[in-house]
Amino acid sequence: MSLPVIQNPAVVEEDPLDLMDEIESLKKEKDASILAHYYVDGEIQDIADFTGDSLKLARDATKVTTSTIVFAGVHFMGESAKIMNPEKRVLIPDLHAGCSLAESCPPDQLAAFQEQLRANGRDFHTVAYINTSAAVKSLVDWIVTSGNAREIIDRVPKEKEILFVPDQHLGRYLMEVTGRKMILWPGSCMVHEVFSIQDLLRAKRNNPGSVVMAHPECPQNILELTDVIGGTEKMRRHVMATETPTTFLVATEAAMIHPLQKAAPQHTYIPVPGIMASTGETCACNRCPHMSLNTLQKVRDCLRNGGPEIVWRDYYAKAREVLDRSLL
Repeated sequence: MSLPVIQNPAVVEEDPLDLMDEIESLKKEKDASILAHYYVDGEIQDIADFTGDSLKLARDATKVTTSTIVFAGVHFMGESAKIMNPEKRVLIPDLHAGCSLAESCPPDQLAAFQEQLRANGRDFHTVAYINTSAAVKSLVDWIVTSGNAREIIDRVPKEKEILFVPDQHLGRYLMEVTGRKMILWPGSCMVHEVFSIQDLLRAKRNNPGSVVMAHPECPQNILELTDVIGGTEKMRRHVMATETPTTFLVATEAAMIHPLQKAAPQHTYIPVPGIMASTGETCACNRCPHMSLNTLQKVRDCLRNGGPEIVWRDYYAKAREVLDRSLL
């Protein structure tokens, strides 16, 4: 299901510290825990009980002891938390926080393509990036994150072809590092596609000795200029393991700078600018418009109002089997 981004009406500004205090009180009152992805604003990460990348948060969701989970991220992440915790109430701050990758692979189109491949005699496993809807997860054999993708690909029997959905750039990178040929779905992340080669080269020239870190969702031309390729947790571990103060040029969602600074404050972090395809102008568009729909006010409101809620669907049971096999 496509989750369009809508324009929010005018919002009355509230003091962030007051909101944080209210959220802490509501968490106790509602028996709730907050999970926050590294791509949401730092102030939300600071009041969360669990922060991390998709893999860590999927695992953290199984450890939550409260009856309610508030997932500050995007829709497919809330779905995954509900799948792993069918007995818990799972809330998300904004139902319109979707994902361009998830939306690029509708379940009906995937099912039709799989049937076409089978009709042509192709023997394959479908491997899906976690950035997919629960309906898509129910149609696949394996789920991967950027943190466990190589490990999962190695578990696919050698005699099987691999259909990789939906991120063509991550799939192409995995083909290179694993040596496995794949049938690639033509999806991509709207944030990671916009990074500007020219501005990355300019940033490298202006910061001699800097280290480029990029997410494998980035196109190949960016990865070819990258020193450290990895998901958000790999980035965090890398900067923590680097003792000498270093300038890192970071090619991923700009909110990732916050957990990097908290983990290793001795370094300097510079977000790589993006470029607008429509005009060719450089922009600060490496913020995910879906992730940015999460605000302290909306976290407070969903705790106070008990919604929006992710409601159990029948196909979640099949998706649960795949998530258990792949992530736990």
